[in-house]
Amino acid sequence: MAARAKFTAILTERMEGGAKSALHPFSQNVKQESDTMLIPHGAVIALVDGEDWQILRNGGTEAEPELTVLPTPELAETNHGSGGRHQISSANPSGNQRDEDAHAAAVGEWLNRQVQDHKIEKLVVIAPPRTLGELRHHYSKAVQNAVIGELAKDFMDRQPAQILAALRSK
Repeated sequence: MAARAKFTAILTERMEGGAKSALHPFSQNVKQESDTMLIPHGAVIALVDGEDWQILRNGGTEAEPELTVLPTPELAETNHGSGGRHQISSANPSGNQRDEDAHAAAVGEWLNRQVQDHKIEKLVVIAPPRTLGELRHHYSKAVQNAVIGELAKDFMDRQPAQILAALRSK
């Protein structure tokens, strides 16, 4: 119950303008300097949308990050049951929501394995709000602890400099 109270307090503070950060409460261990997110050396940034994803790693320092695009692994998007709560309706006329949810579930499972295998220690996740919400359903406790920041925006196909600028402004 204490976690729920803390979450509510954080959301209330943000809604009242007390914090300018778009970070999720999972991300309480983010090092910030005047609302600027610092990305540690070796941190992984996962850019995700409903159909695609990309992985970057900071090969530089916190002060001077250098994002490198990594090869994107193939995912087995078999978890179509993940989106079972999203039926075809007037709010979802295309019916592709289940595919997008399965993609988010597959990315979440991949992140879980990487963190569990100690291949990812620090993680930043950037995804559109709906995809980010679906991803959170699949985070293990280890991933929740590894997440140092989240940004609820669609940044697929953005250049590393644009990504860094957006993270620095948060």
